[in-house]
Amino acid sequence: MYRIATKRRLHDTVTLMEIEAPGMARKAQPGQFIILRIDEQGERIPLTIAGYDREKGTVTIIFQKVGATTRRLDTLEEGESIQDFVGPLGKPSELEGKQGKKIAVIGGGLGIAIAYPQAKALHEAGADVDVIVGFRSTSLFILMDELKDACTNLYVMTDDGSNGHKGFVTTALEEQLKAGVQYDEVIAIGPLPMMRGVCNMTKEYDIPTIVSMNPIMIDGTGMCGGCRLTVGGETRFACVDGPDFDGHLVDFDEAISRSKMYKAEEAASMERHADCNLMKKGETANA
Repeated sequence: MYRIATKRRLHDTVTLMEIEAPGMARKAQPGQFIILRIDEQGERIPLTIAGYDREKGTVTIIFQKVGATTRRLDTLEEGESIQDFVGPLGKPSELEGKQGKKIAVIGGGLGIAIAYPQAKALHEAGADVDVIVGFRSTSLFILMDELKDACTNLYVMTDDGSNGHKGFVTTALEEQLKAGVQYDEVIAIGPLPMMRGVCNMTKEYDIPTIVSMNPIMIDGTGMCGGCRLTVGGETRFACVDGPDFDGHLVDFDEAISRSKMYKAEEAASMERHADCNLMKKGETANA
């Protein structure tokens, strides 16, 4: 069992947890992920490692309440435990030899939680890091103080312009490129359409671009094949070959199509979760 050491709500739909997992904390690296299962009846879900503290022996996860399992996870409090917490899985991001490089780390939505540890590691390694992040509105901001400390320049965009900078992450990236900023590398993490948009732009400027792929995943060992992607015309598995890939080689159209395969099942799962909660409330009221 893995104890929840800290729980913090970043906003209404996003929660941060620090999980006591000393063995994993000793080995975890930016870019890797874990697979957790709340209990024997639960499904297994992958979550990217958003941070780790080797001295405290904790691993940080950040999740959004989008499905039945993440909603159940959000009901757990500090001191309670998760049955299975497996990792670190996947290949760490390649962050060596970046000293003195000019790098843009771009995050969209919850991808910002994944982008942060990479930006932090690059910044600490001596890279000149621009962080570009995008939110729908200021009410959804997360990790702002942490991001400021993990870069040279921070550019924040909002879809609705509520922070005074309206547009997408590609808007800010294009502004920097047109101003003559020369990036040695771009790292993009977030929704598939966002990453595709970044890659289309950087390809025009011939800038190497890495993306972090998070497709449907079950076992995290390459056995199930659920996380397969087409990269450079060949089949790759995000869990063992990634999750980082050359963004200019990823078949995003296929990845987006595959991401929608289980929408009906996800909706049915949410309905069962809602019915279960109603039954529990009814039982409490009758008691």
